[in-house]
Order: sequence, then C-alpha cells, then structure tokens
Amino acid sequence: MTEKEGPPAYGSNEEAPSERGGFGGFVDTFRQHPVQVASQRHRKTATTAGHVDIELAAVAVAESPLSRKLKNRHLQMIAIGGSIGTGLFVGSGKALSSGGPASLLICFVLIGAMLYSTVHALGELAVVFPVAGSFAAYSTRFLDPAWGFAMGWNYALQWLVVLPLEIVAAAITVDYWDKDQTISPAVWVTIFWVLIVSINLFGVKGYGEAEFVFSLVKVLAVIGFIILGVILNCGGGPQGGYIGGRYWRDPGAFNNGFKGLCGVFVTAAFAFAGTELVGLAAAETENPRKSLPTAIKQVFWRITLFYVVSLTLVGLLVPYTESRLLQAGSANAAASPFVIAIANAGITGLPSVMNAVIMVAVLSVGNSSVYGSSRTLAALAEQGQAPLIFAYVDRRGRPMAGIILSAALGLLGYLSTSKAEDDAFMWMLAISGLSSIFTWGSICLAHIRFRRGWKVQGHSLDELAFVSQPGVIGSYIGFIFNVLVLIAQFWIAMWPIGGEPDAITFFSSYLAVPIVIAFYIPYKIYYKTPFVRAKDMDLVTGRRELNLDALLAEERAERLLGLLGNDGSFLIPR
Repeated sequence: MTEKEGPPAYGSNEEAPSERGGFGGFVDTFRQHPVQVASQRHRKTATTAGHVDIELAAVAVAESPLSRKLKNRHLQMIAIGGSIGTGLFVGSGKALSSGGPASLLICFVLIGAMLYSTVHALGELAVVFPVAGSFAAYSTRFLDPAWGFAMGWNYALQWLVVLPLEIVAAAITVDYWDKDQTISPAVWVTIFWVLIVSINLFGVKGYGEAEFVFSLVKVLAVIGFIILGVILNCGGGPQGGYIGGRYWRDPGAFNNGFKGLCGVFVTAAFAFAGTELVGLAAAETENPRKSLPTAIKQVFWRITLFYVVSLTLVGLLVPYTESRLLQAGSANAAASPFVIAIANAGITGLPSVMNAVIMVAVLSVGNSSVYGSSRTLAALAEQGQAPLIFAYVDRRGRPMAGIILSAALGLLGYLSTSKAEDDAFMWMLAISGLSSIFTWGSICLAHIRFRRGWKVQGHSLDELAFVSQPGVIGSYIGFIFNVLVLIAQFWIAMWPIGGEPDAITFFSSYLAVPIVIAFYIPYKIYYKTPFVRAKDMDLVTGRRELNLDALLAEERAERLLGLLGNDGSFLIPR
C-alpha cells in the first residue's frame, strides 16, 4: 500500500485498508494510521521548553486522521436528543422541590436561551474550522494557549469521570425492578461497561448509530409524556379531575425564595450538559457545512419542546411538596417527577417504561463520555498538551489510547460494591460538576474574539458559510449567563439551602473551579503564553475553503428540483 503524503481531503471517509485478510487484517486495523505516521514524522511538536507554537498546534488538529463517517441523520439526532438525560428526567425533580414550578420554568428558559446562543456560536466556528477537539482548539487559537490547555483537560476530565458514574447509575435503574438486589450490582456494572466500550470500538459510526437509537427513544418518550401530560392535566386520566394550575396556587409557584431560584438555575445548567457534543462531532462528519447548520438549528426546538414544554407540564402535575422528589440517587426513577406524575394519575405499567427510558438516557451519556474524552485527549496530545500516546489514531480512525483510558476508568464503577462508594462518587461528581459552564463560557468568548479577528484581518460575514443567528450579542449574553451560573453556584455552595457553611459541601459543589485554575496558572507561567491578539490570529489553518457562490447555486438547484415533478412540471403547493 502506498502511503499518502498528506491528510485526506476534508469530507473523505476513507479508512486505511489492510493488505492482509482474516485475523491478520483485523489486527492491522489497530495499527497507527499511515497519514498520522507521515504527518508526525515531518512535523515538530507544538510545545517546546517554555514556548508554545500556536500555528503548529492548529496544523496538528487540522490534520487529524479521525474517521469522517457521521452522516446527517446521526448529527441531527445528536443535536435533538443527545443531551437529554437524567438531568431532565430525574434532576428536575430535585429542582422542582427546592425552587417550585415557576423557578423551574424560569431557569430552564433562561439557560435554554444561553445555550441557544452558545451552540450557534459553536456552529459558526465549527463550520469554518471543523477540527478535532474543537472547544479546546478554539480557546488555544483565539484566546490563550494556556486557557485552551485548561479547557481541554477540564472537558476531558469531565467525561472521564462521568463514565463510571453513569455505569453505576444504569445499574441503579435495574433496582427499580429488582428491589431486593437478588443479582449483584457488579453484574450489571459489567454488562453495561462491556456494552458501552463495545459500541465505541466500532468507531465513530458505532457511536453515531447508538446515539441515533438512544436519542430516538428519548425523543419519543418525551413527546409521549407531553401528550399524556396534557390529557392528565385536563382530567383525562383514570382518576379524572381537572388539575389546571392548582399546584401553582397551593402549595405555590416558588419555594425558598431567591436562593431557591438560584439553586434551580444551577441544576438547569447541569441538565443541558452535553449539548456542545454536536460541535465536537463536526470533525468526524462527512459534510459538516451541510449537516452542522441544520443540526444547530434543531437545538431551538429541542430546548423549547423537550425541556420547557415537558417541565411546564411537570410543574402542573406534581406539587413541589411531593416527598418522593427528595429520594436519593441521580438515576432513581422513583424520584423522577415524570414517573411520579404518571403514578399519581393511577396509571400502571408506564412507570416501568419510563424507568427503561431513564436507563437508555444513562447509557447514552455513558456512550458520549467515551467519545468526548477520547477525542478531546487526542486533540490535546496533537497540540503537545497531553502525552503523545493519546494522539494515536488507528487505521479505522479511532483514537485508541483515549478509548482504552476511558474504558479503564470505567472500571471504577465496581466501587459501587465497596464501602467507599458514597465518598468516591461524590468527589467524581464534583470534578465534572461545573465543567460544562467553563466549556460554554469559553465557546462564547472564543466566538467573540474570532469575530474581532475576522473583522480586523479584513474579512466580512458574507465569507462565512454559516453565521450565528444571535451573533456576537448572543455570545456576550451567553458568556454573562455562564458567569452568573458560577456566581450562583458559589453562593449555594457556600451557604446551602437549609444548611450551614461547610468545607466538604463547598468543594463537592465547586471543585471544578480550583482544578481549572490549577491547570491554567502553572501552564501560563511555564510556557509564558500570550493572549492572542486579533491581528495575530491564525484564520487560515484548518479552514474550509468554500466557494459560496457555487454552494448557493447548488442549494437553489436542489430546491428547484424539489419543486419539479417526474414529468418536469412544477409541483405547486396547495
């Protein structure tokens, strides 16, 4: 086989084939991708003693040989249902209990608006620069390499610790049917670990197909609940009786005042974690220019329909004084307001169905955790910000070292059978807690700086294939909202609702902040990294050169063909 001299053209989904067949050919698929071997042979490392070369770092992530096999339907489903998880199905119950239905609705609308701006900013960047490890790479390129280093490791750590947490959470969902634990939790941990790791060993296509199925189940479940919720609220359930806004009057719309509102604000932010994965997946999409803008626009409908409408119904059907909302466990279906609403209506059977949906949601997050951590580690290693072994991409386009590390840490799920379970998982959850807030804030700030650099270097928005609808103003709003969430979380962590200040309580809620600082400051001092000025930004490396006139003509032709019948006559919509 002749090695290629450079990386494949963007949009290529070619794998490096093996010359051998059978088992030998299977073994060969795990060998390093020849494109990566060639590029690493001729390229210097981006980091040397006391110095970071931003241009080399940009080249490294742009030339990543990750497989580009995600199709349009995969990206659409990842955008629509990818982040729907226990934050919505279970975590919303705790939020309802602490803040009341009005706080629940207000906070999810506000955080949804912030995420709408953030995802559009990410979409604009990802269409122009569909590079591996997009979030950290954008921070390195447009803000400060030290901040990119901190954000990359912040995001990688978030997903590395989430896998064991989600595997244990999946095992907990089984307890809903096996309350006496006749089967050891370790058995379920093993089954779910093997399932998640196996999916990711099939490469990005395996991840995409699994997420397509998982997201479809979650979307259908939420739509089904919305239809059922409207019927129940109007008195159409087995027990009858119109409910309307009864629980907004008694016990009331708010609980615990402004502090209760702030507590829900934080929970709402956590419930949207994973929304940004659609941007990370852009580097492995066949045609990001066409697929990504469509997927980004789906986010508005997901936020409106799946979060705001469903939680409005939850607030109408379940009073915040409901004692079952306070049951422990992040995946405890008995504490889910969705399950409680169905059970209160006297419907049997459906609560078990909802528990199965919660299990699917947990497995979906676990699947995403392996994908997110392995790709981020690969990008960090390519930029010289992580051990080079994590840059290893095999002939199938899989970042195997990152997948192996994530799978190994997933074995921490067996702590669920030990006495140290509660303490271990509390601190793992603390590491991942605020990670998404930093990621989203960095995306907004990177977009603001990118637009500044784009203007200073003489470019116009007409040159961009996709432009964020909220624009720079939306990114400013998104950045401010993320700062407000950090402030609100600090207040709640320092002075918890119904409790006294306590060091363990504070750090279990705010540990991500000192971790980010610990990554940022030493790197900043050692490498003496500069803040990237607008005139010095690299707006070329990894950028997709687009002939917009030709692309617009092609889209107009596609729309015209859609209006033509088989006989060439126009189909006039009635």
